[in-house]
Amino acid sequence: MPHFKQNTGNKGENYACDLLVESGFTIIERNYHFGHGEIDIVAMDGDTLVFVEVKTRKNLEFGDPIEGVTKSKQKQIRKIAEGYLMEKKILDIDCRFDVVGILLQGNEAPKINHIENAFW
Repeated sequence: MPHFKQNTGNKGENYACDLLVESGFTIIERNYHFGHGEIDIVAMDGDTLVFVEVKTRKNLEFGDPIEGVTKSKQKQIRKIAEGYLMEKKILDIDCRFDVVGILLQGNEAPKINHIENAFW
């Protein structure tokens, strides 16, 4: 089962990267680990450093993918982002947190929802 979930997550992240690049973002890093956490995508949107959480689901049984980014998940992402800035010695840059929700239902085209500045 974990292999299947990982596969779905990877597919979602690939779709998210494609969408971001098409929107003019530059992907800096994928699956950045700090401590026990991970940020799916670190990218630049113009002069802004963007930390992107990608949530992929195969159905709506557990709600919209975006709803999967809970308050505690947001707090964890903020901590990892702080770790990223520390580790890379980045002191003065605008940052934001985006969420990309992806719904992969059967053979339908993926439904992708990109929310900029989803939380802070």
